[in-house]
Amino acid sequence: MTEKLYDLDSSICSFDARVTGCAPAGKGWTVTLDRTAFFPEGGGQQADTGSIGGARVTDVQETDGEILHYTDRPLPEGERFSCALDREQRRRRMQNHSGEHVISGLIHSLYGWENVGFHMGESCMTMDYSGELSWEELMRVETLANEAVRDDLPIRAWYPAPEELAQMVYRSKLELTENVRIVEIPGIDRCACCAPHVKRTGEIGTVKILTAERHRGGTRITALCGMDAAEDYRRRQDSVAAISALLSAKRDEVAPAVERLLAERDALKERTVRLSEALVKQRAESTPCTQGNLCVFDGELLNEAALRELVNLLMERCGGMAAAFSGSDETGYRYIIGSRSVDLRAHAKEINAGIGGKGGGSSAMIQGRAACSASAIKKYLETAIF
Repeated sequence: MTEKLYDLDSSICSFDARVTGCAPAGKGWTVTLDRTAFFPEGGGQQADTGSIGGARVTDVQETDGEILHYTDRPLPEGERFSCALDREQRRRRMQNHSGEHVISGLIHSLYGWENVGFHMGESCMTMDYSGELSWEELMRVETLANEAVRDDLPIRAWYPAPEELAQMVYRSKLELTENVRIVEIPGIDRCACCAPHVKRTGEIGTVKILTAERHRGGTRITALCGMDAAEDYRRRQDSVAAISALLSAKRDEVAPAVERLLAERDALKERTVRLSEALVKQRAESTPCTQGNLCVFDGELLNEAALRELVNLLMERCGGMAAAFSGSDETGYRYIIGSRSVDLRAHAKEINAGIGGKGGGSSAMIQGRAACSASAIKKYLETAIF
């Protein structure tokens, strides 16, 4: 049985160990050791990575009580090697996981909700709680969590004796009866957990709740702690600084500046709609009536809705097909064709062949894209009769 050094001292990131077994596994090998500080995936936390001698450890899993180290090369059984965890990765994960215990312990004591889901990803932690929490309540939790960090409380992890465990109140997602490891932060939380943790809350660093949303009758939040929280803050500051420069606004005035910009955009959209309506009406009224087909080219001024309205107006001024094209010979054309006398769906294939197009629609209107030049399209529609 492998000795679990991470249970004895979570700060151990380098150690010596003897290889007790090595076997092929997929594209690599599984290696067992007489003792290990590599934490196997569990409790919502990913496995440690690192090295055993010259072999890279890419994953660690516990199967039937045996800790399997997945490596990129075999290691000879019986030999001892120097082993090293990816230290920064381990420390950041401990910061986040211990921070999660602080957050979950506070939510449980303040509001009575249970942590029913936990996942530690590369970009943030995700925690699910059994009841709904407002943003104001979560900000209270965040403040108290950072006060707990400031107070530098001890974090104890141990395996209580069965009689001690039987008298103990603690959080747990599962019904556990033996080999229960308890992680306790005095006055904050007591929880069953198998993962490594920092030794004092001061090591957690900043606790930051990022988002909250309703989820299956409860609340799902994302959060970051420690160095991950610091890096996230730096990225957000860089983003705000860039937006501040683009808007020529002070950093703490970015939101009002964006609101003004959006208001200006909405006003321009409304003005564009009115101008498009006027242009469509003018284009339609200036187009001579005919018993045949009508074909107009817009350039690239009108959007699809305006182009459709133009076709509707042109249909009243012709006896055949009313066609509107937007684009250029270089980029191709968007088209909409309408008619009150021609079944366009029945003739769509023939029309598209004539204009180098692709598209379809209803018997009254079809639309798509055309690849032919404007002169070729005009020539085809001048003589197209159905």
